[in-house]
Amino acid sequence: QPPLPWSTRVSVAVDVARGLAFLHSRDVIYRDLKSSNVLLGPDHRAKLSDFGLARAGPTGGKTHVSTRVVGTRGYAAPEYVATGHLSAKSDVYGFGVVLLELMTGRRALDEARGVASELLVDWAMPMLQGERRKVIRVMDTRLGGQYPKRQAQDMAALALRCLQNDPK
Repeated sequence: QPPLPWSTRVSVAVDVARGLAFLHSRDVIYRDLKSSNVLLGPDHRAKLSDFGLARAGPTGGKTHVSTRVVGTRGYAAPEYVATGHLSAKSDVYGFGVVLLELMTGRRALDEARGVASELLVDWAMPMLQGERRKVIRVMDTRLGGQYPKRQAQDMAALALRCLQNDPK
């Protein structure tokens, strides 16, 4: 099966962002955003699925709800894993991971590597941060360089913002 072209990947990212924005506008936290919960229709339009872990968001001026940590390793926000404090920002972190998957063609956690399995975020972040950002080093080689470089840089910058350790 050929890889998804860049334009389709961008469209998927936009559809996922719109889905999250819709949920967040109704004070719902999705809580399990991952690529396997994003379904593609025949027209490659993305839809969020599996709302089994969705949770009502904070109310009354609170910044988060406290809950037992659930979700999928590799997608869960560090502050949520560490504290159990759940907010819409937890979904934003998961969206950043999905963006990285779209860019790289890699899984959030590649268990096929066995003991050496590495989180995608841990692999990609050093190449996307700092003065010498090298977006091309993380891009899916199956794309054969067929993507607008500026658009790839913009997606990488957005992913970095979503993946900050500090949710603020």
